[in-house]
Amino acid sequence: MRIKVCGMTDMDQVQQLDEMGVEFCGFIFYPKSPRYLFKHVPASSVKKTKGHINKVGVFVNAETDEILRVVDDCGLYLVQLHGDETPRQCERISEYITTVKAFRISEQDNILWKIKDYKDVVDMFLFDTEGVGYGGTGKKFNWQMLKGLNIRKPFFLSGGIQPDDMDNLKDFAADPVAKDLFSIDINSKFELSPGIKDMEKVKNFVTKLKSS
Repeated sequence: MRIKVCGMTDMDQVQQLDEMGVEFCGFIFYPKSPRYLFKHVPASSVKKTKGHINKVGVFVNAETDEILRVVDDCGLYLVQLHGDETPRQCERISEYITTVKAFRISEQDNILWKIKDYKDVVDMFLFDTEGVGYGGTGKKFNWQMLKGLNIRKPFFLSGGIQPDDMDNLKDFAADPVAKDLFSIDINSKFELSPGIKDMEKVKNFVTKLKSS
């Protein structure tokens, strides 16, 4: 199973993720986030980072031209749109780079209705927990809402995933909806402080997930 570690701000830790075999690292380009990358690292340092890990840029309601400029400046592989981006904007961006549309899900949401206008304009989805404002909340996402659905597009599973969720993830992976599960997305539950990961926790989780 693929893994994305999001909210990275330390390029040495990104290198460690690469050595662990983690497929994706997420960089947040939302100035209001405590994990806003450019508070810590210039674009040039991100771009020159080598390895097999794929760099993902997370944006919230940014202008299209700004997103594409950051893609080039940082050498990004994927863009994740985590705000209220319209299908048209998503389509324009996906013509340039592989694009993930994130959806913040509440208990009242009809997921299939929420994603329907984006199915033909982005490459993948990400499902996270609804919260105040934008970005990750650290709160557990109710995965039961996805069970039995036919998403018909690869998706990232996010929302408060923590080190002791291995059995829950195995259970979810056995459901028919998981045929479209592309990657697990982890962040705040594996941190020492915002943007700095507890690499021992991450390593243990990666090892268990990869061997399951």
